[in-house]
Amino acid sequence: MTKDMMIGVDLAKNVFQLHAATMTGEVLFRKKLSRHGFYKFMANYPPAVVVMEACGSAHYWAREMIRLGHEVKLIAPQYVKPFVKRQKNDAADAEAIVIAAQRPEMRFVEPKSAEQQGRAILFRARERLVHQRTELVNALRACLYEYGYVVPQGVRQIIRIEAILDEPHSNLPDLMREECRDLLDQIAALTTRIAARTAKIKMLSAERGVARRLQTMPGVGPLTALAIEAFAPPMENFRCGRDFAAWLGLVPRQFSSGGKERLGRISKAGQADIRRLLIIGAMSRLNWLGRKSIPEGSWLARMVARKPRMLVAIALANKMARTIWAMLTKNEDYREPTQAVTA
Repeated sequence: MTKDMMIGVDLAKNVFQLHAATMTGEVLFRKKLSRHGFYKFMANYPPAVVVMEACGSAHYWAREMIRLGHEVKLIAPQYVKPFVKRQKNDAADAEAIVIAAQRPEMRFVEPKSAEQQGRAILFRARERLVHQRTELVNALRACLYEYGYVVPQGVRQIIRIEAILDEPHSNLPDLMREECRDLLDQIAALTTRIAARTAKIKMLSAERGVARRLQTMPGVGPLTALAIEAFAPPMENFRCGRDFAAWLGLVPRQFSSGGKERLGRISKAGQADIRRLLIIGAMSRLNWLGRKSIPEGSWLARMVARKPRMLVAIALANKMARTIWAMLTKNEDYREPTQAVTA
């Protein structure tokens, strides 16, 4: 494999820009190719290091380039932007991709498999339907608010809204009732579609050994297990559990200077879906029902007794992320931590 040169590719729908350079920065060639021409050119080119931004279609092309015998590296777009010289265009972007990839401290994105992308699409489809349903519920609440009816937030208030619309002695015009019932029909249809995708996610999470192992941990359900499978890279990419928690944005943001350490709120700099689901799972362990399973004298019990609930939930989510890393790297199910015996 030719490792003394890199080919940077600025991806697009129809026209691809290539920039090839040696590791010392010497430019070998610049090319602008069509979609078909790019594939044909790379199929006939000797095996090389191909670098692309982790953007739309990047994982597809990464799999295709690997199949052709090339080594592929994907870079997050925010790491490429500082290397763009002056004017932004396709040629400058391709050159910046190569310059960024040659940095020894650069971090790369692990290419996703076709199965991972399929699970990610299923997860995103369910999230999109939930957002659409929330939008319709809020529109329905806004309509009722115009006539003096204040309805709390949440899809669970649909029964209350139906009771208001069915009230025969209310002052609601017939036209308004018709429009609100149409919104209710749309919400019911979305609820059915969400339930179907939730059932599919549960089925997929029950099939895979990794997903089943993740669900042995309290606070991790099928949605969280599928999100970790779909969006997280292999755990071998992280040196320790704290690195995985930092990748999720569950560690404090640093404002340190002059040798003095200053820590702020969590960074929120990583994968938002997994982070959100881990925090939700942690909150489920801190409600009145989940607290019954917290052993007395444990770390979590001591935290709950002296810290705000949201702060404890984030700390627990951080601990859950570290435990997930340990479970997947050691291929072990979740084990309850043993309590230290005091004399």
